[in-house]
Amino acid sequence: MKKLFSILMAGAMMLSLAACGATGSTSSAAASTATGDTAEASGTTASTDLKVGVILVGDETEGYSAAHINGIKEAAAEVGLPEDQIIWKYKIPESAECSDAAEDLVGQGCDLVIANSYGHQTYLVETAEKYPDTTFVSMTGDFAAISGLDNFKNAFTAVYQSRYVSGVVAGMKLKELVDSGTLTPETQPNSFDADGNVKIGYVGAFPYAEVISGYTAFYLGVKSVFPTVTMEVMYTNSWFDIDKEGAAAEALIANGSVIIGQHADSTGAPAATQRLKDAGTICYSVGYNIDMLDTAPTAALTSATNVWKVYYAELFTAAMNGEEIPTDWAKGYDDGAVAITELGPECAEGTADKVAEVEAALKDGSLHVFDTSTFTVDGQTVTSAPVDLSYYDYSTGEAVAVYQGETKEAIHDGYFDESTLRSAPYFTLHIDGIVEDSDPVA
Repeated sequence: MKKLFSILMAGAMMLSLAACGATGSTSSAAASTATGDTAEASGTTASTDLKVGVILVGDETEGYSAAHINGIKEAAAEVGLPEDQIIWKYKIPESAECSDAAEDLVGQGCDLVIANSYGHQTYLVETAEKYPDTTFVSMTGDFAAISGLDNFKNAFTAVYQSRYVSGVVAGMKLKELVDSGTLTPETQPNSFDADGNVKIGYVGAFPYAEVISGYTAFYLGVKSVFPTVTMEVMYTNSWFDIDKEGAAAEALIANGSVIIGQHADSTGAPAATQRLKDAGTICYSVGYNIDMLDTAPTAALTSATNVWKVYYAELFTAAMNGEEIPTDWAKGYDDGAVAITELGPECAEGTADKVAEVEAALKDGSLHVFDTSTFTVDGQTVTSAPVDLSYYDYSTGEAVAVYQGETKEAIHDGYFDESTLRSAPYFTLHIDGIVEDSDPVA
């Protein structure tokens, strides 16, 4: 566990500050490929000899892994990769079992090995060092570019964009509830703070950059529509724990939260929100990875999601054609790599039109999620945010650089430029209006 903690902690890279019913469109200024050229999917390719091994932290019953499974199968069908050329390893924990699984896949003749969880990365790279003729891809990882290995890659999506759009959906609902007189200090007094801000909540897995970037994007999306809002974040210290995620949602709603967002992989939070809504509390859910309407038919507003098919189609095509595979890959709305799911029946009137407007602005570059004019840190506008791209081991209690990277400025032209210095998120600013609970859900 100590090793796992050090691996995951590396996701929150050191960052210093100065001045401190319709469906959502799947097509916004996408984060560009961070390193290397992108191979373009070109339909069925000449060679189908490629053999792919897939290491999953979960299976089809867990939303995050289910999204990867679906994306891989859809991409394989698109590029003409036969299903019997894909070998699956399900429920592989973020431990040495990942190394064992990768070794087995290489032994079975896999030319390409993919692992879908951040905590797999350290174990996967060990196998990559042994087998230079096999390509290894650590999804959501963050040190491929500085590992010194040509056969080790990272990829993620610009999911912070779809989290922002899902926040706009939530903000539209808050505005409707307040403007209609449904939500007032009289009808639900606990949902307003002393300054009159409406409370929302967020169930997060771990306090790392990936989660911080996501919940901040969600909050800024809400705030863009409904400015008088404050958000409480509660952690579960697990990527997938139905009971803890449900308990966190219940605790946040008990504290007054009207909307519950999430960066955790189960249906626990939406299910708990639906139960409390059915009991008479004004509360709604914004999910992650998958459509939550089956779980929360009236409480679910939408979910932010990754469209993994886009990456996997490019990856498989490049591997089948012997083309260069990007060391870091991160794309968003422009390439259809992120989306929101179907809008729920209780979304506010006009939400679909607003979503289309925001997505168009993201695509044409007139809107940036982390526009520094829209948030402050300790009351100050952030004008500089150098990001240390080194990978650190924290297991000894001190930061030890395992892979040395450069320090680069993340703020350009008035916005924090996420997922361009590398594919994995590195936004770790703790902005005003958001409070993190110090203790995770027990």
